[in-house]
Amino acid sequence: MRNVSVSVAAVLISIAALGSPALAAPENAADASQPHPPRICHAAVTPRSLDADSSASAAAAGSSLWTAYDSLFANAKYVDLSHTITPDMPIWRGFGNITFSPSVNKFTGQEFAYDTDGFVATAYKLTTDQMGTQLDAPAHFNPYFAASNEIPATFALRKLVVIDMSSKVSQNSSYALSVGDVLEWESRHGRIPQRSVVFVRSDWSKTWPYVNTDVFPQVLLETVQFLHLKRNILFHGHEPLDTDMTPNFDAEAWLLKHGYAQAEGVANLHMVPATGCLLTTGFPKFIGGVGNYARYVAVCPPNWEYGVAPGKTLEAPLP
Repeated sequence: MRNVSVSVAAVLISIAALGSPALAAPENAADASQPHPPRICHAAVTPRSLDADSSASAAAAGSSLWTAYDSLFANAKYVDLSHTITPDMPIWRGFGNITFSPSVNKFTGQEFAYDTDGFVATAYKLTTDQMGTQLDAPAHFNPYFAASNEIPATFALRKLVVIDMSSKVSQNSSYALSVGDVLEWESRHGRIPQRSVVFVRSDWSKTWPYVNTDVFPQVLLETVQFLHLKRNILFHGHEPLDTDMTPNFDAEAWLLKHGYAQAEGVANLHMVPATGCLLTTGFPKFIGGVGNYARYVAVCPPNWEYGVAPGKTLEAPLP
């Protein structure tokens, strides 16, 4: 994949200057046997008033972010990395079918309709929160770590790394990303940035929804351990609906039992360069949820060949 000549790294410098906190790695991350008590969330203490200097600093910070948007984000290319949720989309074989149907007025028993009610609504029967493009919460495997509603808002914007193993997957459909593959990537692109998101491209999703959910590209246990413990990434993601094909989901179990989130069902990674883009992550806040239907969008440089820039498609009003 060709190099991108224009970088969006400058905006990260502006954001970092604001003192944005990073999510700390869990204590005892290397020891799954240590129990972690449920965490208690406390409300932030807010001073009754801000002094003039604080107000001025806040205004300057806000202005610098708007400037960064105008100079970088307003002309960037946005690439959607999420599948559309449909009733017949692939899910793990242990989960039941999902259904979509019109919402019904509980008083009349009739479906809402444009001509009688002025609007329509949709009812969803979801048998799992583990389907499609998702963000796995650690509580999926460990009750002592974060559920969906406890994932912090700081996940919203990060540097994006894409490691391409699609050529190897084309020769072996169950190929597993190794530490050697990561080091080879770094020899060409530089060290993986701390607190970044690493997506693994396999091109498995190109045939979605006609995919094989039993045999698929994988990420080895030692590879996810390396990415988190040696490169200190925020989370990794992959195109299939599981991390690995081991009987006990070894790589996925280690991640979630140690408090790390992961992305699954990621799409369109062939449309994103190895470096130079940012990732935006949007997800709902189901209380106690262990999975998230996620919307991942790569924000790429203006001269990138894929994606769409703001104002270049119908936005307001929508078609």
